Amino acid sequence: MESVSPVDALTGLSDAEVALRRRQHGYNELPSSEGRSVLATAWDVVREPMFLLLLACGTIYLILGDVQEAAMLLGFVFVVLGITLYQERKTERALEALRDLSSPRALVIRGGKRIRIAGREVVPDDLLILAEGDRVPADAVVLSCNSLSTDESLLTGESVPVRKVAWDGEREMTRPGGEDLPFVFSGTLIVQGQGIAQVRTTGIHTEMGSIGKALQTLPTEKTRLQQEVGVLVRRVAILGLGLCLIVVVLYGVTRGNWLQGFLAGITLAMAMLPEEFPVVLTIFLALGAWRLSKMNVLARRVPVIETLGSATVLCVDKTGTLTENRMSIRKLAVEGTVLDIEQRPARKLPEEFHEIVEFGILASQRDPFDPMERAFHDLGNASLAQTEHLHADWTLERGYALSPSLLAMSHAWKSPTGRDFVLATKGAPEAVADLCHLNTERTQAIDEQVKAMALEGLRVLGVARGVFGPLALPGQQHDFNFEFLGLVGLADPVRPTVPAAVQECYTAGIRVVMITGDHPTTAGCIARQAGIRPVDEIITGPELDQLDEAALQRRIGTVNVFARMVPEQKLRLVNALKANGEVVAMTGDGVNDAPALKAAHIGIAMGGRGTDVAREAASLVLLDDDFASIVQSVRMGRRIFDHLQKAMTYIVAVHVPIAGMSLVPVLLGGPLALLPVHILFLELIIDPACSIVFEAEPEESDVMSRPPRDSTAPLFGGRILGLGLLQGASALLIVLAVYLSALNGWLNASDAIALSFTTLVIANLGLIFANRSWTRTIWSTLRTPNAALWWIIGGTLAFLGLALYVPFLGDLFHFSTLHVDDLAFCLAAGTASVLWFETLKFFKQTWWA
Repeated sequence: MESVSPVDALTGLSDAEVALRRRQHGYNELPSSEGRSVLATAWDVVREPMFLLLLACGTIYLILGDVQEAAMLLGFVFVVLGITLYQERKTERALEALRDLSSPRALVIRGGKRIRIAGREVVPDDLLILAEGDRVPADAVVLSCNSLSTDESLLTGESVPVRKVAWDGEREMTRPGGEDLPFVFSGTLIVQGQGIAQVRTTGIHTEMGSIGKALQTLPTEKTRLQQEVGVLVRRVAILGLGLCLIVVVLYGVTRGNWLQGFLAGITLAMAMLPEEFPVVLTIFLALGAWRLSKMNVLARRVPVIETLGSATVLCVDKTGTLTENRMSIRKLAVEGTVLDIEQRPARKLPEEFHEIVEFGILASQRDPFDPMERAFHDLGNASLAQTEHLHADWTLERGYALSPSLLAMSHAWKSPTGRDFVLATKGAPEAVADLCHLNTERTQAIDEQVKAMALEGLRVLGVARGVFGPLALPGQQHDFNFEFLGLVGLADPVRPTVPAAVQECYTAGIRVVMITGDHPTTAGCIARQAGIRPVDEIITGPELDQLDEAALQRRIGTVNVFARMVPEQKLRLVNALKANGEVVAMTGDGVNDAPALKAAHIGIAMGGRGTDVAREAASLVLLDDDFASIVQSVRMGRRIFDHLQKAMTYIVAVHVPIAGMSLVPVLLGGPLALLPVHILFLELIIDPACSIVFEAEPEESDVMSRPPRDSTAPLFGGRILGLGLLQGASALLIVLAVYLSALNGWLNASDAIALSFTTLVIANLGLIFANRSWTRTIWSTLRTPNAALWWIIGGTLAFLGLALYVPFLGDLFHFSTLHVDDLAFCLAAGTASVLWFETLKFFKQTWWA
């Protein structure tokens, strides 16, 4: 019959052998669609409306015979094109890094150690450790296995799982399909059991590659923000087109110069076109996902970032998320006698406790991945070595898996000399007691002992043994006669970072709910250690089954600990919380967690101990399985949304004076205040400011001390649009006042253009400083470092100086030379445009202090 070889006996490939095979065979990946070339990206950029307008302006200047102006516009085209290409490549590199992280993971044996690597890193002859829920990363031959079955529907179309057997050392690799084959294939799913397999082929040479299958890529989704931005862009574009036509007609009719009218209309269109909105949204979300990956959190679906800041409930596992997932056996209880392992050297385990450890090991996998089963093996190897209680030569004949109806698992073994089956079972004490058919008095005594151990925060398991005659094994565990051996208490300490992270959640208005398969008393103890509150009431799995949906919705509003839960019950909890209007984040790691992860607003899978099925169903993957990483993700989500709002407000604000200065002089019959070259200069400030400066800002100090934002609230609500329009209107009034006063005084058009444009640039920089924070004044934010900010400010002022004082550039910009008092006047006027907002922030701080 099938068996699993101990991992310790296998060493796998060395680093040198891995490197050699990678050079020979390449990475384990299928040919994918090639990334866009620079030329393709440039072509997409050139087709944007802004660049089409620039080309139209350049053509008009050529017709007018102004070659220098046309050359300047084309030069700006290449500068802006370069900035855009840089931003595009930065975004693509971030997404490429995320795609590498999101490839299926593989557990391999290399150099005698088990390590988890990206699926693309697998090479021929690698030893794979396969477990339920894993996706097979390459075509391989099964060396040993235990109840191993795979879903090969991806390759064969047959949805029924197929059973696998260990390789006999002779059979040649065959196509997928059929029972009892010793081969597993890339892309298929382990649905039951575990095994060890040796890789034969990778990449294009796998069965998946040979039949032309391609790995599915993440679909491009239109998020709520993207839809909102799209609507805004369309509305502004329609408004801009209408005003553009009015300006062309008005200029042509009143002044008789239709060519200059087209130039004025195109300038207005360039001023009003909000092409930054979709760019900023894309960059913020992509770089936000990249920043999360640096925190060991993989955003498999980028749209989830906009949801993170509105999470109101975090539903988390206990083991491995709140705790360290480092199980050790702390206590053994046999016939009322309790042994504290920590108080006694493991090698001196009393004889009466040998059998419970022996059968605990027999009820576990030979090569366990589960921390509890590893704890049994660790204690057995330390205390039972060189005794008759370890059975490396026994053969596992059948395994009975844990189920929602019976929280216990059993193994039926055969010794080389025995005729009967030896049975070992472990599981929830009440389930094991039920299998042993104990009387009420004995059951109550066991229950009291379980409660006493659980009050110490221990996870308690029952262990039993049995014998079955040389007959065909029955189909279920209840058909055996078991003898109860005792209780095992396992400890898994709470992660040191958890209590502070839980408290941070409460400060942020986020409720933490713990869901575990543990005994209620153990669950309550760990919840208190983690800082979850209140823990006065606990609902168990059986109690949950007795509640209808209405009753569950009522109870779930106050209960924060759910014990003795099976994965299938998580879906009911998620749906009940959603029905109560909560925005739910849910963690999971198993195959059966997938429906709940998909149903949650934010599905979070475990990267270390989670299955590929769970990871594929989730929106986020915790690469370190740490609860604190979830809290950091929420913090990052709030930060990204905050800065996105600031960037969007800045874009709205800065376009108001630009559009106004393009339109008002035409309406008043004066000379044009802004030309296409001026618009391009301003675009060189706006693009990096809104996509780099605001994205690089640290979060506000109160980002985790305010309640979650309303998930239905629009990004462009009345407050955001109103603030942007008000900021822009104040800048427009001041710039327009400078322009008109210059024209109506003793100055000429060149002086008016130079003064008003310089004031507009200073006002633009003022808007950047003012919108860095909506609660702290500019003076306060200067103490917060932002390297990108100073590069933008320095570059802008340097280029403005060149345009004002280099004769060639001054002629192109239609500038006169400004003196020191002129510059001081522009600085004062530009700064005055944001003083009202700074005053408001100052008094707000004073009133709330």
